[in-house]
Amino acid sequence: MSTRAAQALARPFALGSAELPNRIVMAPMTRGFSPDGIPGEDVAAYYSRRAAAGTGLIITEGTYVDHPSAGDMDSAPRFHGEASLAGWKRVVDAVHAEGGAIMPQLWHIGIQRVAGNAPYPEAPSVGPSGVALDGTPDAGEALSSADVDRIIEAFAEGAAEAERIGFDGIELHGAHGYLIDQFLWSRTNRRTDAYAGDEASRSRFAADIVRAVRERVAPDFPVVFRFSQWKADNYDAKLATTPDQLQAVLGPISEAGVTAFHASGRRYWEAEFPEHDAELNIAGWARKVTGKPVITVGSVGLDAVFGVDTFRGAGAGVESIERLLERFERDEFDLVAVGRALLADPEWARKVLDGRESELVPFGKEALKTLH
Repeated sequence: MSTRAAQALARPFALGSAELPNRIVMAPMTRGFSPDGIPGEDVAAYYSRRAAAGTGLIITEGTYVDHPSAGDMDSAPRFHGEASLAGWKRVVDAVHAEGGAIMPQLWHIGIQRVAGNAPYPEAPSVGPSGVALDGTPDAGEALSSADVDRIIEAFAEGAAEAERIGFDGIELHGAHGYLIDQFLWSRTNRRTDAYAGDEASRSRFAADIVRAVRERVAPDFPVVFRFSQWKADNYDAKLATTPDQLQAVLGPISEAGVTAFHASGRRYWEAEFPEHDAELNIAGWARKVTGKPVITVGSVGLDAVFGVDTFRGAGAGVESIERLLERFERDEFDLVAVGRALLADPEWARKVLDGRESELVPFGKEALKTLH
């Protein structure tokens, strides 16, 4: 391969103990195709198909940790219990057989949970302070110190199980207004204990999870932390409005033992703090303030950005990745995660690396129907 894309993206990358064949990552995307929380052979085929077509690292859809309030879909996968873990072992083996690497995304949705929903209808909706993303008080229960400790242990146990069954690392979902992010954000974290206050204090929950994970896995086992400025249905939300604030948020998490950050932006080409740098996106800034490897993500390869209508059938055409390659060539970030484009076209990586962008399949309703 001698294409410009191959020169930038086909380079291998060492992420802790994981030797990635290239710089292309499959972004985590919730599917709801795991009845009773158990991923089946179709899930293994879904991920391994993309590994076979050149995607270097698969990050799975969000998987619920072992806490009754972690999720609210019975068809979303869980990361606990013998049957679910056996299903994930089949997924790991299938991806490895195709030469790819794979990490589960460990997830607790927190206050976004609709009380009364499966898989555990009796479980309450919980958050740092019981405050909803829009600031509504008493939207759920505030977590006690014992609850916090239990959830930290659930993440650590999930990471240990991931290493045991052969995953190449784990990702902690600290983005998009889910539980870890609810602790990071001042609107939803109004606690009066050590987990609230300034940016570093609000980062303590995430950092404690990372430390607990580190105690249960090998020293070089990759631990990726996904974060975002924006929240579900609130695209203007900000964890940090300056680089110093971003460093204050991410610094304690980095020091706790994170291998890399996965910076979720809606548009990879947008400068995050243009008054400080006219080019750097949120991933570039995460790299600059922590010194850790970063994954960028956000509307890669598409001509329409991610929005509330994305999963209601809104499509997007194929767009050149020239701007992405320019940023790779100046080392703004280390890896790129591809979401909707890779959902629509399982062979996205191979086509891009081979210079066959004209053959790419646009993202549309058919991709949403099949999630193949």
